[in-house]
Amino acid sequence: MTFGFLKRTRTTPKEENLLFDKDRREILRRLEEMGQATARAVDRAVTALVDGDDDLARQVIEGDDVIDAMEVDIEQICLRSLALRQPVREDLRFVFSVLKIITDMERTADQAANIAQRALALNRQPLLKPLIDIPRMKEIALAMLDDALKAFAGEQTELAREVFLRDDAVDHLNRQVFDELLQIMALKGAVEAVGQAADLMLIARSLERVADHAANIAERAYFMITGDRIKETLGPRTPSA
Repeated sequence: MTFGFLKRTRTTPKEENLLFDKDRREILRRLEEMGQATARAVDRAVTALVDGDDDLARQVIEGDDVIDAMEVDIEQICLRSLALRQPVREDLRFVFSVLKIITDMERTADQAANIAQRALALNRQPLLKPLIDIPRMKEIALAMLDDALKAFAGEQTELAREVFLRDDAVDHLNRQVFDELLQIMALKGAVEAVGQAADLMLIARSLERVADHAANIAERAYFMITGDRIKETLGPRTPSA
């Protein structure tokens, strides 16, 4: 069986470049849409927890399939472009980087759904403590995601490096949340307190993973632009506190 989109027509190298440029613009447009949908899912998931909004949590969970579909659509455009345009060098790096970025974004959306699921459980009773660090983690992680995608679309190497390094701040907050909740569990000891603390730890872990995916996207951006691995350009790093 031969798929229709794999059939090639005779085109000149100049025409191939023009056609790939059109594909590239369409891919970037859809990538931006997927990025916005993914960031919105994370933001709403945490808001559902902070505000105790079960309906919003359910919307995040139900919307995960939409983001999955976006990933498939972009993947199909990339594969079609590879088959029909046969891009080389920088253009080839662009396509392969996109294929990895959409995987990171789909997994980010999965983390949003996980947070929403935990929110539904936590909203049944008063929280052990005011939520301070978790919303901060969300804001940093989403800013990282936004800047990583900007670095990719705008081919900004310095922004990609800066986003990659910003991941340490979220790691630090995750450890801070974990340590504080451990202390609360030790003091209170009740089954309800232990269960709630565990759920909050998992939410913090999910946000830490969101930041990791944003850092991955920054890595993809740097590689797409330069052909180099970002970790190889940073040199020895001092562990964060």
